[in-house]
Amino acid sequence: MSRKLLLFPLLAACVMQAPAQKPPAARKAAPAKASTPAKKSALDKAVMEAYVRHLLVMGTAIKVDVQDPKPSTLPGFFDVAVRASAGPQTQEFLFYVSKDGQKIVQGTVFDVAQNPFKADLDRLKTEGEPSIGTPGASVVLVEFSDYQCPFCAQQAKMLRTNLLSTYPKQVRFYFKDFPLEQIHPWAKPAAIAGRCIFRQNPAAFWEFHDWIYDHQNEITADNLKGKLLEWAKGKEIDALQLSRCMDTKATEADVNRNIAEAKALKVDSTPTLFVNGRRLVGRDWPTLRSVIDYEIEYQKTARNAGEEACCELRPLLPGLSGK
Repeated sequence: MSRKLLLFPLLAACVMQAPAQKPPAARKAAPAKASTPAKKSALDKAVMEAYVRHLLVMGTAIKVDVQDPKPSTLPGFFDVAVRASAGPQTQEFLFYVSKDGQKIVQGTVFDVAQNPFKADLDRLKTEGEPSIGTPGASVVLVEFSDYQCPFCAQQAKMLRTNLLSTYPKQVRFYFKDFPLEQIHPWAKPAAIAGRCIFRQNPAAFWEFHDWIYDHQNEITADNLKGKLLEWAKGKEIDALQLSRCMDTKATEADVNRNIAEAKALKVDSTPTLFVNGRRLVGRDWPTLRSVIDYEIEYQKTARNAGEEACCELRPLLPGLSGK
């Protein structure tokens, strides 16, 4: 439109300067060509952000960061991670973007030659974590839990009541900390304390685990230490050493390592349980038992999960049997 507005004054000036000259009758102005809009590309971060906001209903209160494209295992595509955040809470989404930027795929890509849960199995680290069950078991359960979470207390009781009595030799269970600090103010200090106990006496950790979930409703951020030291009396635990460990947060790095692992696995709620890499959230015992039974039979021939296939057999602490 702007081009036409500029051309018309020039034409008028020419006519005014040479009125006697007429343009040939057969000469006609060529029709203006409609401009073709440029194709949008999902490799343009602004375009990708707008598309994802619309797709996932993310308003302006949510900050959206589109990461740089990375090489993908999916031929012809890039991996593009999109991180959404609102205050301290964050969530990451993975998209596959075609190399021409025209197609976006969201989902999981499987390699038929590998265990479908291999990506998560590779991220799960069990060495040196509190465990019960049989070393070398064909089925490994890894739980991310929070001591202040009421649903975690329910699952803890379910697992402690049923798991080893039903599967005395076929399973190994690992406990990992994932305190949700935004909503549970004493969950991380409790996790640090649990790791202090584990360092002193691995067997006593499970007494602590059961006690803290049983007394969850009595504990606050202010009374946690006092109640824990009172509980420790008569146990094979050095109370002075425990107190110092809690005060100096000597085991915080262990807890932070678990938190980072949970985030890498995109765990966003507790309790979250992995059974040979298969993610399970909020399952009752009959459902969980059916999954374990299936894996026991499947691994007899597949042998692509369990400790022999994916996890470390040697504990970090010498002399820890894991039973």
